[in-house]
Amino acid sequence: MYSRFLAMLILLFSFSGLNPNSARAETQANATSTANIGPGGRPVGQSWSRSPVYAANGMAATAQPLASQIAIDILKAGGSAVDAAIAANAALGLMEPTGNGIGGDLFAIVWDPKTQQLHGLNASGRSPKSRSLATLRQQLGDATSIPPLGHLPVTVPGTVDGWFQLHQRFGTLPMASVLAPAIRYARDGFPVSPVIAYYFKRAEAAFNRRLDMIDEFDNANRTYFQPHAPKAGEIFRNPDLANTYATIAQQGRDAFYEGSIAKTIDAYMQRIGGDLRLADLVAHESEWVTPSCAAYRDVELCELPPNGQGFAALQMVNILKHANLAQWQRDDPRVWHYLTEAKRLAFEDVAKYYADPEFANVPTEWLLSEAYGKARFDLIDPEKAMLQPQPGDAKLEAAGDTTYLTVADRNGMMVSLIQSNYRGMGSGLVPDGLGFMLQDRGELFSLDPNHANVYAPGKRPFHSIIPAFVMRDTMPLMSFGLMGGSMQPQGHVQILINMIDYGMNPQEAGDAARMNHTGGRQPTGEGHDDLLGTLHLEPGVSATTIAELKKMGHRVKVVHNGVMFGGYQGIYRDPETGVYVGATEMRKDGLAIGY
Repeated sequence: MYSRFLAMLILLFSFSGLNPNSARAETQANATSTANIGPGGRPVGQSWSRSPVYAANGMAATAQPLASQIAIDILKAGGSAVDAAIAANAALGLMEPTGNGIGGDLFAIVWDPKTQQLHGLNASGRSPKSRSLATLRQQLGDATSIPPLGHLPVTVPGTVDGWFQLHQRFGTLPMASVLAPAIRYARDGFPVSPVIAYYFKRAEAAFNRRLDMIDEFDNANRTYFQPHAPKAGEIFRNPDLANTYATIAQQGRDAFYEGSIAKTIDAYMQRIGGDLRLADLVAHESEWVTPSCAAYRDVELCELPPNGQGFAALQMVNILKHANLAQWQRDDPRVWHYLTEAKRLAFEDVAKYYADPEFANVPTEWLLSEAYGKARFDLIDPEKAMLQPQPGDAKLEAAGDTTYLTVADRNGMMVSLIQSNYRGMGSGLVPDGLGFMLQDRGELFSLDPNHANVYAPGKRPFHSIIPAFVMRDTMPLMSFGLMGGSMQPQGHVQILINMIDYGMNPQEAGDAARMNHTGGRQPTGEGHDDLLGTLHLEPGVSATTIAELKKMGHRVKVVHNGVMFGGYQGIYRDPETGVYVGATEMRKDGLAIGY
């Protein structure tokens, strides 16, 4: 009887189109045939969004549902928000290696209810100490920039030290307990989610197109792409990463920077002709930094200082506060115009000044001053795009793919954490038997000896990944972030104005159509030939608005697949009740979970 029922069920699935294999084969055809249908209706809120998640005891929002669930399990087991964030980040290094992993760097902002303060951590790594700028130029030959793949862009991975710095200060559970879920999933496997599967396939194709840049690719191929990049729903395992995580859980951060893992990285780099050495790993340490904030209406946006680009969002806020965007509808061309021009002005300064402050005199106080913000605003023509925006003139004395997650616990601790291998999955280099790829963050160094961000031994490159907080009356209102290279400061500001100027809830603020302006001068010293750049918009922007922006002189391109517009997570804390409101967005696989 049971076998007859099972046969009928299989037959039913086959004829109804619910067979998973046939569904995968028909995905492209179905996408085409349903492209002209719009969203359904909702009893409350916008038809193009969904409800945010409400919870009183804890909240986690990450780019992968299983990672969010792990964070909640850690919170329920008595872990702090930091414990849960580390556990989720470790899981994402396995489940979303297209965006992050322990071969990359980490930045975090933590609201500590005990000290009633924001604490910032810069866990970014440095370039090899044995390689000079002259040596690098010789290695590059005729190339005018550092390549995105191979050993040349590899810098020290800072993530593991960042985990332990955070854990030592704010953790409550043993690190072995924190890493246990990721170890279990790495050994037993997990089903790959759709957006991550899309990026897996894209990464595989990109690596195969540029194999000539990669010193050794067999390890990466075996780890991630054999027999092919995992598809949505397929079980993926990484036993090598499970062993690496287990070593870290048992032996601590020193295993990664001085012990067996560090020695394996050193031996691998020597084998393939790379420059990163054990001494570079031994010398690494993260830096606790003080976040800075810029006022916007009745709130403050808070970001970390350079070598990251967080202050670009603060510069944009200091410009836009003079525009009174709320007087116009959200899709009014004037709103997009002011956002774009503020971005262009801020990023001219990013390209000139943002660098490792241990090597460059970054005029942060001047860049974030109210007077400078107003002076930059006054440069904007309300009716047309600037053709040649320039950086400001500071009077100085001589002297990149990502994952974002946020977690909040019942005690009021909130963590805003972002972590990345930079471009794609990283350098293409997986050290022997370790199960993770080394980052390619060093691609962002400049080769211009007069540039603040010029390559130097033991220097941190310009960084694109930035976590954020919103404060009101000295208390945390929201921890949030938005991954995606230069999209990140632009995204932070758009989330902020969506909520503050236009009253959107945290979910709607992320789901609403976005802009991403590209072009202009770059922190690598390039980009002088296209200062106008391109304003990329999502399909939710009206055709009338697009036409008006073109009349203003903007070069506009509509992008339909969401790839250029980042991935947002946020946790809002109701200042009256303390209830958390969690949000993710449709551009990623993410999920907000509370309890």
